[in-house]
Amino acid sequence: MTAPSPAADRPHGTGRPPGTGRPDLSPRSDHGDRTNHTDGNDRTALADRTAEQGGRDSLHRLPPPRPALEGRTWKEIAHLLLNLPMAVFGFVYAFTVLVAGGILSLTAIGLPLLALCLLGARQLGKLERARARRLLGVQVEEPSPLPLAKGGGPVQRLWMALKDPVGWRTLLYDVIRLPWGILTFCTVLPSLFVLWPVLPYITRGMANVDRAMVRGLLSPSDELERRIAELESDRGIVVDTAAADLRRIERDLHDGAQARLVNLAMGLGLAKEKLLEDPDTAAAMVDEAHGEVKLALQELRDLARGIHPAVLTDRGLDAALSSVASRCTVPVTVTVDLPARPAEAIEGIAYFTVSELLQNISKHSGARTASVDVWRAEDRLLIQVRDDGRGGARPDAGSGMRGLAERLGAVDGLFAVDSPAGGPTVVTAELPWRDRTA
Repeated sequence: MTAPSPAADRPHGTGRPPGTGRPDLSPRSDHGDRTNHTDGNDRTALADRTAEQGGRDSLHRLPPPRPALEGRTWKEIAHLLLNLPMAVFGFVYAFTVLVAGGILSLTAIGLPLLALCLLGARQLGKLERARARRLLGVQVEEPSPLPLAKGGGPVQRLWMALKDPVGWRTLLYDVIRLPWGILTFCTVLPSLFVLWPVLPYITRGMANVDRAMVRGLLSPSDELERRIAELESDRGIVVDTAAADLRRIERDLHDGAQARLVNLAMGLGLAKEKLLEDPDTAAAMVDEAHGEVKLALQELRDLARGIHPAVLTDRGLDAALSSVASRCTVPVTVTVDLPARPAEAIEGIAYFTVSELLQNISKHSGARTASVDVWRAEDRLLIQVRDDGRGGARPDAGSGMRGLAERLGAVDGLFAVDSPAGGPTVVTAELPWRDRTA
């Protein structure tokens, strides 16, 4: 048998015999595990207690203060409370105007006084619209002002003010607002103290009634007012265009044909003086005067064509546009498909529109080909001019195309340009169709 080794009696993991040397003071692994585990449980319990305490504190903490009603609701309350003083003032004004105007209408000052009061009612309506915009958020456009300065004589201006629908609707608004103003004031003011939980609903309902009244009685007649404004603008454009055309004709006559005719008269006078002394020189001067006459006639023809070409009057758009296209530096294909000739004014605008567009093609487009198409679609005359040039044309880029757009707009026409960079350019013009009178 093999004798046991002395190391077998030693404790495992030590190099000394039992009971010898210093004791092992390092903590045991199981004791250390218990210590760490206990510390972890303590931290978790502390965190739970802290969270529980914070939850209890948050339950007892008061929320931050905030207003009981929204700002919009307060604006509606202010509007409804102001209804009463505004309604009283408006009713007194309307009642005075109607009674005094009705009684004094039998005298010479009655109708002018009534017209003046209607103009004052317009100002009351303006104040009410501003109040509604500010407090109710109602966006109501202002009616067009009366064109009294362009109304002609005093009688025309008086009649224009007397039949003003805006003034009469404002008086009606002021009359019916008195009972409504009393109702809103007597309802909202006590509700501020008694019915404040439902005050927002009461306020919103009454404010909606106010909004409907403002839109119904104080807003302009959209279509009529818009049409009046458009006609006033178009009339100004027509007047300006006619004045510009007259100035152009005067300038062309003064600088062109008139100057040539003056030179012609002077040349013929000199030729007459030399007729007996130097017949050869006189003959040369007469020959030169003959050339001046031809140039003057050509300038007069060009000027007459610019005013209204004879070919348009005699043969219509097809022949006139073909004549314009023949003078273009780019080959142009003209197609006119019209069942009849339109009114002379529409025909003239169509001719000058195409003429201006073809001139632009010759000067600026760099195109190789172009086309002009004219046809009728229901009650509209349509014109489309196309070219394969460099593109980049814009209606607001120059006075020529902007002038075309204004001239077409003056007769309820449309003008559209589609011209991306690199081309092609397509210009579409639309004019109202009116039959030619016999």
